Amino acid sequence: MAMADPKNDKPTRGGARERQGWLSRIAPGVRGAFVKRETPENLWVKCPDTGEMIYRPDLEAAWWVTPAGRHMRIGPELRFRYTFDDGAYESLPTPSVVEDPLKFSDGKPYKDRLAAARKATGEQDAVALATGAIGGTPAVVMVQDFAFMGGSLGMAAGEAFIAGARAAIDRQAPFVAFTAAGGARMQEGTLSLMQMARSTLAIQELKAARLPYIVVLTDPTTGGVTASYAMLGDIHLAEPGALIGFAGQRVIEQTIRETLPPGFQRAEFLVEKGMVDRVTPRHELPMVLGSILKTLMMGRDGLKAA
Repeated sequence: MAMADPKNDKPTRGGARERQGWLSRIAPGVRGAFVKRETPENLWVKCPDTGEMIYRPDLEAAWWVTPAGRHMRIGPELRFRYTFDDGAYESLPTPSVVEDPLKFSDGKPYKDRLAAARKATGEQDAVALATGAIGGTPAVVMVQDFAFMGGSLGMAAGEAFIAGARAAIDRQAPFVAFTAAGGARMQEGTLSLMQMARSTLAIQELKAARLPYIVVLTDPTTGGVTASYAMLGDIHLAEPGALIGFAGQRVIEQTIRETLPPGFQRAEFLVEKGMVDRVTPRHELPMVLGSILKTLMMGRDGLKAA
């Protein structure tokens, strides 16, 4: 005699009829009405500050700013959409560079790390460029993506910064840089450190052309990026709570053997110390940038005082 397997309601041998659930026997059409729906894994996002679970569509509608005020990290696509008028912009190409010039491996080949970062972000490297209007003023915008290997500054990012500055000069438009980085890219050694000097020279070209260079510091902006183009703007804005500094707090405390004050290296602290001009919430950035750019470009052809 065939015996049914209680785990799957199927007979273990022979041709005996499978057992059916009681609901299916008395109402065959009911079972299909209760099909399990798959819930997207990322439908809820945890607030890093409060631990609150936030409904993703609500967070997207709030420009990725949590109810607690945390400005979540965002990539180039969203940043461009939030910054340019009506979200309209044209992407600009970034130069190609030699990849893995040092044949570097830190337990994982550098080429493999690049491939993984490109797959995860959809970007070629840490810096993306676009052009459009901000508050009616044409501008070139650079966005550094922390999701791409910590936004690290390597040859590709350096070349992209220079290309962005020169695109602004060609268009006689201001250059706006949204920074986010953990520093220089160690897998490229000295070649990455050279980008600090090269980007500084590109800024000098902007100044020689009498074009504004505005920096928006986002969380986090540290290391060699802070020591170069992130702190060379005509005006420095920062998103609330952004971590901004060179070395980490723990390293500084161990070096000077003192406890640092509360809020050290945060945007609000740096405003008090004069390193940042203004802390600006993300929703206000387009309006503030538009006002600044219009004022600084006043008197040029095509731009008149309102």
